[in-house]
Amino acid sequence: MQARKPKDSDTTITELMIPSYANFGGKIHGGILLSLMDKVAYACATKHAGNYCVTVSVDTVDFLQPVEVGDLVSLMARVNYAGNTSLVIGIKVITENVKKKTVKHTNTSYFTMVAKSDNDKPARVPPLLLTTQEEIRRFAESILRKELKDYHRKAMRENKDTFNLKEQTHELAKYNCVIRVEE
Repeated sequence: MQARKPKDSDTTITELMIPSYANFGGKIHGGILLSLMDKVAYACATKHAGNYCVTVSVDTVDFLQPVEVGDLVSLMARVNYAGNTSLVIGIKVITENVKKKTVKHTNTSYFTMVAKSDNDKPARVPPLLLTTQEEIRRFAESILRKELKDYHRKAMRENKDTFNLKEQTHELAKYNCVIRVEE
C-alpha cells in the first residue's frame, strides 16, 4: 500500500449558519457544529482510506467561541495519524462574519475513524507520509492522545472496581449536590 501525504486528503466544508440552526440564546447549536465536523471527518478519512469510514470516537470538542447566525463556518480537516485500520482526523473550525470582516477560531476537535471493507470488516489504510515537522508533531500528538485515553480508560476501570459508595458519599458533600436518599 502506497503512503499518502496528509495534504492529499485535506477537506474543507463551508456552510452559512441560518436561523433554523440557532438555539434559544440566538447562537448556533453545538449539535449542528458536531454534525458538520462528523461530515468533514468522514470525507477526509474516506479520501485517505479509499474506503467507507465510520466514526469511532471524538476527542475533546472545545467550543472556544460562539457561532452566530449569518456567519460562514469553514471546517478544515486533515489526517493527523494513520494506524492499521484507523485514522485520526484533526478538525479546525473557523467562522467569518462577512459584514464585519472578522474571522474567529471557534472549535478544534479530533475524530477517530475506522475504514470498512465491502463486507463491513475493518480495512487497512495507507500509511501516512510525513514530510514536515508540523506533520510529525501532529502524528506524535495523536499517539500521545491515544495513550492518555487508554490510560484514563484503564484507571477508570480499576477505580470502579475498588469504588466504595459509602466512603464516596461523604466526599460528595464538597460538591454542588444535595443527597437525600429515599428508601
